[in-house]
Amino acid sequence: MNASVDPKRTIAELKDLRQLTADDNGAQRVAFTPMWLATRAWLRKKLEALPVEVHADEAGNLWSTLAGQGERALLIGGHMDSVPNGGWLDGCLNVLAGLEVLRRISAQHGGRPPVTVRLVDWADEEGARFGKSLFGSSACAGTLDMAEARGLRDREGVSLPDALAKVGIDFERVKESGRELAKAAAYLELHIEQGPVLLDLGLPLGAVLGTFGVERHAITFRGQAAHSGSTPMNRRRDAFLAAGRMASEIYGIAARNGGVCTIGSCTTKPGIVTSVVEECRITLDQRHLDPAALARMLEEARGAAERFAAEGGVGVSWERLWRIEPIAFNADLIGMCNEAIRETCGRSHRLPSGPLHDAAEVSRSGVPTVMMFVQSLRGISHNKIEDTLEEHLELCVRAFDRLADKAMAWVGSR
Repeated sequence: MNASVDPKRTIAELKDLRQLTADDNGAQRVAFTPMWLATRAWLRKKLEALPVEVHADEAGNLWSTLAGQGERALLIGGHMDSVPNGGWLDGCLNVLAGLEVLRRISAQHGGRPPVTVRLVDWADEEGARFGKSLFGSSACAGTLDMAEARGLRDREGVSLPDALAKVGIDFERVKESGRELAKAAAYLELHIEQGPVLLDLGLPLGAVLGTFGVERHAITFRGQAAHSGSTPMNRRRDAFLAAGRMASEIYGIAARNGGVCTIGSCTTKPGIVTSVVEECRITLDQRHLDPAALARMLEEARGAAERFAAEGGVGVSWERLWRIEPIAFNADLIGMCNEAIRETCGRSHRLPSGPLHDAAEVSRSGVPTVMMFVQSLRGISHNKIEDTLEEHLELCVRAFDRLADKAMAWVGSR
């Protein structure tokens, strides 16, 4: 039976979801909240029209399985949760485009495709409430740091295990969700780019090479508090002066190595207008797809901090906040993704992902993985003004469907 996807239906469903789960400030689908539960109920209702088995695993990930003639499974994934005041496409586009692809596959193959196809809505990709991104996928992949996650609390002091218990999830069992990947042979994820690369190139779609590795540190410069009126400029041990010089330095480090560097926060002590800064703490986030280049960027930043501290007569110390290695996606699947885009749009582009995604955790588990990006207007995400042209949304659903067909054949032949 011939069947095709209906991208306009996906767009209509995205708009319906926005109506249900957003206010004047943007999307409010924060994981493990009543709105997130309502979103899940809405999605389950959509799935009732398909011959799929639906269940939530031990980590709260929602799986919808279209059983195939073989047990080896093609996974299509995304996340329905959002940041507070988020955009209308981040995460949910992945799932709803995947839902449309699942409809097409089911219709074309009479509910029994050559390989099993599974749609997954990962729980708490954003980490908006507890500051721990990729919760459900990292639990499933077996990489979740249980001790760290056990101690996480939200702004009201509620612990992550207690919040999970309120929605029926036993924190101590979340890694049992790993059994869901036992038959996984490939994983596909569609996402808005969240940046301006495709926009600047004038291209609607791109194939993602992998996700950046991240080195995230706090750097603390320590000088001497002194009266701002009576202390000559040449006698000051100003911690802020040394920290401030890092701001322009990291742009040079990023330019030399082809990565990105960000100083995201700065706090000072004593923090009053009449005192030279005694202590200045900045946070540095560095990202690159190449592990050697990422290590080099970190080494250069350490060297610069030591140099600026010595020149200013202050001390400096480093504290690692978090790190993840670069994740390269599967070369065969990248090729298929690129081909599907060219067949749909005529041109494609290969690019890395700066933001992290559930796809990175799935790839870390050993499942062959690829992502497809669709252009973001203004390069803005995590904001109510996040948007993508509807014509590009239609193209991404069609291209993603082509990718799914190619991946199914690839899984079936292995």
